Amino acid sequence: MAGGSGERFWPLSTSSRPKQFVSIFGGKPLIRHAVDRLDGLVDPDRILIITADALVAPSREACPSVPPENIIGEPMRRDTAAACALALGLVKARDPDGVAAILTADQLMADVAAFRRILADSFTVAARADAIVTIGVVPSYPATGFGYIEGAEDCGFGLSTSMRKALRFVEKPDEATARSYVESGRFRWNAGMFIWSVATMGKAFAAHAPQLLPLIESASSASSTDDLAARLAAIYPGLERISLDYAVMEKCRNIIMAEGEFGWDDVGSWPSIVAHMPADGDGNVTLGEVAAMDSRESIVVNTAEGRMLALLGCEDMVVVQTPYATLVCPKSKAQDLKRLVRQIASGEGGSRYV
Repeated sequence: MAGGSGERFWPLSTSSRPKQFVSIFGGKPLIRHAVDRLDGLVDPDRILIITADALVAPSREACPSVPPENIIGEPMRRDTAAACALALGLVKARDPDGVAAILTADQLMADVAAFRRILADSFTVAARADAIVTIGVVPSYPATGFGYIEGAEDCGFGLSTSMRKALRFVEKPDEATARSYVESGRFRWNAGMFIWSVATMGKAFAAHAPQLLPLIESASSASSTDDLAARLAAIYPGLERISLDYAVMEKCRNIIMAEGEFGWDDVGSWPSIVAHMPADGDGNVTLGEVAAMDSRESIVVNTAEGRMLALLGCEDMVVVQTPYATLVCPKSKAQDLKRLVRQIASGEGGSRYV
């Protein structure tokens, strides 16, 4: 899934070049990291990218190993339930007995080998059992920005990955609740990754989101890329905007949680980059033509060619300069960036900046 809106890393990311195209991590965009992580496990011609119509071209440019026809544009945003239903239809068309994974294009993983092993074990379970597998990430701190999954006993598949029955999904908790989850040892972060067989996922949609069955069937029977695009244009305006968790996963009772520990990070805001980039002696993370004096623990990014970005006497700040916009905010306010971007977009002429 690669249909981001570009709000979290504004002004470096925008609606036309959202987060998955940000290239500050290892010199390549996040969507390319997502594809490369599957090397040796999933052939490129079996990778499907579901994105927005307007992002098909940049997705093809960022992922040249993926066949162009495998990058499919949604005519409008209808959240993850529609994207996953579309994916199910596309996989079903290729192989009615197929097993697929829903992954996201804008995350980082430090231990790629461990991730591949866990995903391979998840494929094995999804092919063997009438169950949907989700990867639950072992929490490293009591995060309030993630959903959680409560797990029960190990299901006994005899694999290197612990496979636990998923008891329930819970939404983003407050700090005290998150702390209790971590201390209990039963809860894992919900990373939004699901592995399923066509038959099992088809039954889940039929039971809990039957309104999406026409989309699945239409996608599975399209005769060409143009035919698929025409069908999606006709169906999507009538679809409800709802997440896969709400529409399906929270209602299913046959979910198995693969326990994962591989340095997962959804890099959800500017402060999250600190864990992935080197800092100077004062704790500043800088990128581009930057000068900092008497400044500490700040994130300073400059992509405006031929222009200097200088900080003097700043602490715990995020300062980002691009050719068309500049952001200055305390790190503590970075989570509110979506609100700022929407305010800018709603103003006269503001949409050209976001």
